[in-house]
Amino acid sequence: MQAQSGKTVIANFLSEATETPGNEYHPTKGCRILEFEVNNISVKGKFVNAEVELWDCSGDHKFETCWPAIAKDANGVVFVFNPDQSNYDKDLESWYNYFVDQHGLRDTQCVVFAYSKFGRGSAPDQLPSCMKNLGCVQTSFEDDGENLREEFNRFLGTMLSAMSEKHEQEELGILNS
Repeated sequence: MQAQSGKTVIANFLSEATETPGNEYHPTKGCRILEFEVNNISVKGKFVNAEVELWDCSGDHKFETCWPAIAKDANGVVFVFNPDQSNYDKDLESWYNYFVDQHGLRDTQCVVFAYSKFGRGSAPDQLPSCMKNLGCVQTSFEDDGENLREEFNRFLGTMLSAMSEKHEQEELGILNS
């Protein structure tokens, strides 16, 4: 989740805070939270509406002091990187180790977007070995903004299913004790 990789552009697009990306770069200071509703998410064969709280985090490591607050109670992680930038793999590995490994999230609670502002850009050589079980969605607004939204909605469906199963297991545990 590098600086200048498109995290804010994607967050704005998904939350419909803006439909088209801006041309000026404005770095995110620490973190900002977007709250929005997504309709018709497929969860266990049913369509539901979901309230989403998306935390758009800076890729600048000087904001690492914000990471504990960002990771607390996170249900999932959206990794965004620009495959045309160097060392994206080291940044991804650092974020994965902190937000997934150290906080007990599973790979099914993660999605990876390789984002290029204009066109699809170059395909990533490979994700870090710790992310070998994650799929990587190549995207750009020039080619397929709606595909980005569909992939995000599919990820939300997976997240909501996992959250529902966890809740059901907790309830069974209470009933069986």
